[in-house]
Amino acid sequence: MIITRKKDLKEIEEYIENFDKFFLIGCSECATLCGTGSEEAILNLKQWLENNNKKVTGWMIAKTGCQILGTKRELSQYRQDIEEAQCIMVLSCGAGTQSITELFEEKPVIPVNDTLFIGNMRRLREFEERCRACGECFLAITGVCVVTLCPKSMLNGPCGGYKDGKCEVNPLRKCAWIVAYEILKKRGLIEKFYENILGPKDWSKANSPRMFKEK
Repeated sequence: MIITRKKDLKEIEEYIENFDKFFLIGCSECATLCGTGSEEAILNLKQWLENNNKKVTGWMIAKTGCQILGTKRELSQYRQDIEEAQCIMVLSCGAGTQSITELFEEKPVIPVNDTLFIGNMRRLREFEERCRACGECFLAITGVCVVTLCPKSMLNGPCGGYKDGKCEVNPLRKCAWIVAYEILKKRGLIEKFYENILGPKDWSKANSPRMFKEK
């Protein structure tokens, strides 16, 4: 999931100081799980705006904010509310915000959230980065993404700086390759750890901006 964090209200104030009427859009997926795009988040923002003598013409929560055509269909019933608004505020990730920008190029679109990383939710509102979206996944071999979990993105075992199984860069964390080693051991595949199985990584697959179309 894409992890987001609500921006500081002072930053948002600067973006909206010249507007008085707003339409709010949340997202029912990642941002809702993060607490940044849910109904509660929208209603809190609505209350804050109204306390500052602003008007909210309407609001909705997109099923999947980054799905452009689906969001366009969902928003069709709010056409009048959106037309009345001077500005659209989006409580989603950066991808969802840009979906709305593409659909409403004539209106200012303000992101309410900062997009942090692709991660997993370990507990409620506790998230860990797990994927770098590098375009070349080898989790079948390592079990965990060492490109992400290792600060140095070491591809074939730990660096020379790890000590007592801990990361050199962050001694509070277990070395990513120690984690991979333990997983391989549990799977009975420990011999894989001693093979040069990954080789040089093709970082061109991670060049931005990227596009993908299913054939």
